[in-house]
Amino acid sequence: MNEQIVARHWLAIIAPKAAPVLATSTVLILARIWNANGAEHSVGNAVLMTALSLAAGAAGAFASAGYAGDPVIAGTAFATSGALALTGVAGYSDGLSLPLLLWVLATVAAYGLVARHWRTDRLTTIAHERHTTVRREEHAHIERVEALKAGAQIESARAGAAYAEQLATALITRAALPGFNPQALTDAGLPQLPATDRDAA
Repeated sequence: MNEQIVARHWLAIIAPKAAPVLATSTVLILARIWNANGAEHSVGNAVLMTALSLAAGAAGAFASAGYAGDPVIAGTAFATSGALALTGVAGYSDGLSLPLLLWVLATVAAYGLVARHWRTDRLTTIAHERHTTVRREEHAHIERVEALKAGAQIESARAGAAYAEQLATALITRAALPGFNPQALTDAGLPQLPATDRDAA
């Protein structure tokens, strides 16, 4: 069975692993740019980011606590809430130590959350590959058995045809012998042989 070989680019392999740190770093960089453009010690900006973060957190709690809660929506809302909180603190504070500390904590928390999903995806992929391998082996075994059966049937048909040809040759040769009397065979209780051109003559 032929399999398609797909070589993944190294960026496609690294990108999912680097996504959390890229996301938190982007938030930190944009927050520090916002800080340099007047967000530092701005009470209105701090209140706005706090309100947005609380609203996103409440939306995540509502989505996870609802009867028809969607874990993807809840996770997205909580991630948005954390990003807004990090942006507010990094944009409001005047020093860089607190934003860097929050960036490290957010990055570690993001990797801790996605590690479980990566493990689940890896286990699912491994289970799928095992299932595919088992099915492929089963199909290959069935194909081998059917090929053996077909070969045995072909050999049996060939042997039967060769036997029939040899029997016909023997009957013709025996009928051609001088002094052959098919009536003697019939009188002896043997089955009557089909009439030949010589008998008819």
